[in-house]
Amino acid sequence: MKNKTNAAVFIPHLGCPHKCSFCDQNSIIKQDRRITAGDISAILEKHVLSLQKRGLTAEIAFFGGTFTALEPQYREELLSIANHYLQKHRDIFTGIRCSTRPDYIDEIVLNQLKNYSVTAIELGAQSMDNEILKLNERGHIADDVRKSAKLIKSFGFELGLQMMTGLYGDTPEKCLYTADELIKLNPDTARIYPTVILKNTKLGGLYESGEYQTFTFEETIELCAEIYGRFTENNIKIIRLGLNIKEDERIIGGNYSLQMGELCIGRYYFKKMKSFMENSGAKKFRVYTDKRNISKIGGHKGENKLKLEQLGFTYRIKEKQGEALKIEALGI
Repeated sequence: MKNKTNAAVFIPHLGCPHKCSFCDQNSIIKQDRRITAGDISAILEKHVLSLQKRGLTAEIAFFGGTFTALEPQYREELLSIANHYLQKHRDIFTGIRCSTRPDYIDEIVLNQLKNYSVTAIELGAQSMDNEILKLNERGHIADDVRKSAKLIKSFGFELGLQMMTGLYGDTPEKCLYTADELIKLNPDTARIYPTVILKNTKLGGLYESGEYQTFTFEETIELCAEIYGRFTENNIKIIRLGLNIKEDERIIGGNYSLQMGELCIGRYYFKKMKSFMENSGAKKFRVYTDKRNISKIGGHKGENKLKLEQLGFTYRIKEKQGEALKIEALGI
């Protein structure tokens, strides 16, 4: 079976009626003009060649703007060309996904998306705390997320939910509340984005004035490790942890690292192993895991093994297909 990825098409800020406290969408992806069907065709042609060469399949993914808030005729134009490539290259493209706001979902929009082979819809929930949503000028409330998620699921779409940590007014407890509320909605996938503070945003101004401080890097790793665990232990796939942008002068604060996902997932496994080992009464262990999880269990640059050794614990890994983590105590 071929590995799967996304064939991304960015529609920066188009359709979005709000500018949230953290948003500088046009600057992030350096594009501010209206994308055309011709642009999409050129983008997807490049994706076809790249995916064929790499032996991958992909979903055509509309990211960056509020897709369901686009004018219906324009949205149909974009969907039509994407669906054309989906039908033409069934061996490469497996479906179409889009991201949008929770307050721009209704039956009319969902029927249109269904007719053009959209398979997955991601909602930018960001927080399920109404105070945080108001402070960060999201323009919707938590119940909008609940209603839209339920409607999306009823149409048979794959549901993705996105959340942020460290927003203006946030606390770790409110972030964990958000994670738990999103889990109740039974999404198929989730994205976790620690807040990155950019110039020329409301958050940027609050940060520079000293009115707003987000979590420390260490607090973010600990928090996101816990959130990652809660999602994955409820069979929700994390498809992104950390904002995927390169370091540049627009970033003035917040928590960002190209290794954010690796660091948080590694921390999650470290805490699970440490807890088991401390409670076992043993010092030597065998760890069973699937081959693809070995680097996650080892942590960033193998730090988990080193940290456990410093605590007096040693372990060997034995591959076991389909196993996330199983630990066997061997003795003193």
